[in-house]
Amino acid sequence: MYIPFVTFKPMEKELDTELRAAFERVYGNSWYIEGKEDEAFENAFAEYCNTKYCIGCGNGLDALMLALKALEVEAGDEVIVPSNTYIASALAITYVGAKPVFVEPDIRTYNIDSNKIEAAITSRTKVIMPVHLYGQPCNMKPIMEIAKMYNLYILEDCAQAHGATFHGQVVGSFGDAAGFSFYPGKNLGALGDAGATVTNSKKLADKIRALGNYGSDYKYHHIYRGNNSRLDELQAAFLAVKLPHLDHMNEERRKIAKRYMDEIINPKFVLPYVLDGTNPVWHIFAIRCKNRDKLVEYLKTAGIGTNMHYPIPMHLQGAYKDLHVQQGALPIAEEISATELSLPLYYGMTDEEISYVVDKLNSF
Repeated sequence: MYIPFVTFKPMEKELDTELRAAFERVYGNSWYIEGKEDEAFENAFAEYCNTKYCIGCGNGLDALMLALKALEVEAGDEVIVPSNTYIASALAITYVGAKPVFVEPDIRTYNIDSNKIEAAITSRTKVIMPVHLYGQPCNMKPIMEIAKMYNLYILEDCAQAHGATFHGQVVGSFGDAAGFSFYPGKNLGALGDAGATVTNSKKLADKIRALGNYGSDYKYHHIYRGNNSRLDELQAAFLAVKLPHLDHMNEERRKIAKRYMDEIINPKFVLPYVLDGTNPVWHIFAIRCKNRDKLVEYLKTAGIGTNMHYPIPMHLQGAYKDLHVQQGALPIAEEISATELSLPLYYGMTDEEISYVVDKLNSF
């Protein structure tokens, strides 16, 4: 049996008629940027996130970067971010001239350890960027309390957590703003690159929108040195088709994850830990294994696709060697990077496929 790490085919087959109709509608209207499709999706996604405003943009990196620019984060400022994340979280900080300050994750949840944030705060700290990694919500209560105590902004990185909740509140609605990616592989994915920033601040929303449109608040009137990062009509239309199905698809991911949690009993693996009060959406189902390389080859031979998120932590990436963070400085992030393995989990995965993965893992 062959089981890929991910496939979109079951979802695309189910939504085929709606997606093709969306394409025909946009193509027929001959309007491709900043039109009715974009406006409709932004309104729907803001409502879904329980926020007042949504501003579509080109990708998830831009969603974070534009928010940081709107918060006036600049050279000399510092932003606290977990070292166990995708590089886009750090690059957004770098692109506005600020310094990413890497903090250890919690070894159980892989998210930023709220107990270690305060020690990383300096007089230059301006923002805390919690990343809801793998679709697991961060422990937002202490993060919010720390931000309030030190008068810091919170920018949530929700790129992998569309629809996840912390004590009943959807992620993306806690901070001053939040960035989402709609990369095709996300739980809510476009058919190309796309992203969005959400916020409850009209002032911030207006500024983010202008910054993503060449710094322009209206045509040929430029009040900021902006970027070109807008959600195009076609991707907005595709996302609008998928959004009403997101909760249903997330529920299926939860059912697959529950089977993994209940049925994988091999003591060689550390399974995910779900923090009390959180409801993950399982963008990634990450296990840890000391013999990861051997496990990867074993599963590959069995026809099971896997992935690693992420084999090199941010503080050891060549892109950030100028920060001079030495190997061993963040041992928990390094431990996760050396042992994490992501298992197949996608909408449309069959019971037979799940059982096959479980059986092979238990036999390792």
